[in-house]
Amino acid sequence: MSQIVLATGNQGKVKELAAVLAPLNLDVIAQSEFNVPDVPETGTTFVENAIIKARHAAKLTGKPAIADDSGLEVMALGGAPGIYSARYSGESANDQTNIDKLLVELKDIPASERQARFVCVLVYMQHEHDPTPIICQGFWNGEITQLQEGREGFGYDPVFYVPNHQCTSAQLDKAVKNQLSHRGQALKALIPQLASLTTGV
Repeated sequence: MSQIVLATGNQGKVKELAAVLAPLNLDVIAQSEFNVPDVPETGTTFVENAIIKARHAAKLTGKPAIADDSGLEVMALGGAPGIYSARYSGESANDQTNIDKLLVELKDIPASERQARFVCVLVYMQHEHDPTPIICQGFWNGEITQLQEGREGFGYDPVFYVPNHQCTSAQLDKAVKNQLSHRGQALKALIPQLASLTTGV
């Protein structure tokens, strides 16, 4: 089984990606298992940050790497928190403090204007000098609730309402979420390209 380093220490992301990539006989391992430190995300877009993280992980491990840069864009906030989603409430941010800040920012915004979308960019690099990294994007449209609901998932899932399922992302079955999510959409685009690489097609 081939190993791929996932440029994150987020175990939620590791589990999601590992489950989807398992059929390709790929073993997804978090970069923290190799003692790879986080790299400063100095890019101004999801794509730039994902490339920075993938290159860093590939360089320090000598293995192929996948980096995921994702976030939440809220239309009423001009696309914020965007690339700053993970640290929206400050350098010591966590999921709850980020959600708390988001709900405060939206407290005067009516339900009809709380549209949002999750964005995910996945980058795969065969090595640190890979001149043609694979870049895939995925989007998931929804709305921001006024109250948190659900205990599944992570990040902003408890306040991300999915109209077609009439619940938040944190209330969805994991298998359903993996099909619908921004990460799921990006993975759907990535898998056939990874498959062609591993089979030499």
